[in-house]
Amino acid sequence: MSVALNSGCADTKVIPILKERGQREVFCGLTGIIWLHRKIQDAFFLVVGSRTCAHLIQSAAGVMIFAEPRFATAIIDERDLAGLSDANDELDRVVQRLIERRPDIKLLFLVGSCPSEVIKLDLSRAAQRLSKQFNPSVRVLNYSGSGIETTFTQGEDACLAALVPVLPAFASSAAPSLLVVGTLADVVEDQWTRLFTQMGINDVAFFPPRRSTALPSVGPNTRYLLAQPFLTDTARALEERGAQRLPAPFPLGVEGTTEWLRAAANLFGVSDVKFDEVTMPKRERALRALQHQRPQLEGKRIFFFPDSQLEIPIARFLARELGMRLTEVGTPFLHKQHLAEELALLPDGIQISEGQHVENQLDRCRAAKPDIVVCGLGLANPLEAEGMTTKWAIELVFTPIQGYDQAADLAELFARPLNRRLRLVA
Repeated sequence: MSVALNSGCADTKVIPILKERGQREVFCGLTGIIWLHRKIQDAFFLVVGSRTCAHLIQSAAGVMIFAEPRFATAIIDERDLAGLSDANDELDRVVQRLIERRPDIKLLFLVGSCPSEVIKLDLSRAAQRLSKQFNPSVRVLNYSGSGIETTFTQGEDACLAALVPVLPAFASSAAPSLLVVGTLADVVEDQWTRLFTQMGINDVAFFPPRRSTALPSVGPNTRYLLAQPFLTDTARALEERGAQRLPAPFPLGVEGTTEWLRAAANLFGVSDVKFDEVTMPKRERALRALQHQRPQLEGKRIFFFPDSQLEIPIARFLARELGMRLTEVGTPFLHKQHLAEELALLPDGIQISEGQHVENQLDRCRAAKPDIVVCGLGLANPLEAEGMTTKWAIELVFTPIQGYDQAADLAELFARPLNRRLRLVA
């Protein structure tokens, strides 16, 4: 199977896409809570699941026993599974105790899991019931983080999609506004706010916001930029509210960040002179920083297992700005429209795979003998034992990597394991 990409003229670029279905190796969507609870500072994430769900989240977050995080698990036990207790009554009691203990909570997410879906617990109805009970001090929403249906970054997509219906509406006469969509580190958000302000773009909001009481307005005059490539359902929900996406590569590396910012600049009529005046110092500094990493990465062969949906933008950055050679770029899902600008920038002749058949991909990876493999935690240790150098895909989500100031940090994430391997074999 292949996809044809418009290149702005009569020519098209055709990239073959290998579609695979089979055994998967990936974290479930509950993992997204780890970065979401840090971002939305007055929100709480209550997973309705098993002890395994609780252990997964606590292990991924590295929570100490005395910490007071803004997530927890309402444990479904044997009585619930056997129908000996009313799961809805139990859930109501847990939520009541939680809100009494944590009066700072303004937004509560009930997060579905594999166990809650197996027993057919209707969390949507529970969220409506509880939201009515605790209105107006606490809003209760729900989404699914079940590993039956989602990979780990899709947890964020489901969460933000659940928030879109409660976003305030823009007046139809409002001037165009810009919405940046995707969870970002505060430092990245602050950097972009300064750049937008210097270009004269002031009507900018970020989604999700740092506090749920500051939800951005959305309507037909909203134009949005995706900061993350895995927000398919969120984008669809925003467009149902009338918002329109600005096509652009994703803001990874100097090239991607520049074209991403240029899409916003074009919307607001920023001149090329002004755009270069604002961005050029950042671009030049980032390019100098990348030159320190390039000797370690140039010519190195890299293989991506499908995991985070960040694979294609990162592959573009590594190939074009650091000279790495792409052997295979796997991604769990490929949204052709959202990634059209990225696919058009990839080198010719590379293998892209969508979906996962882990045994087949392991065979191709071993045959390719790459210098570095990007994969999930479950594959990393076995591949390291076989003598391969690996990079954990989940670290690419936990680490601030977007924007000019983070371009060298992104490159270092790949240089570091290669340097470690050199020291081990020296």
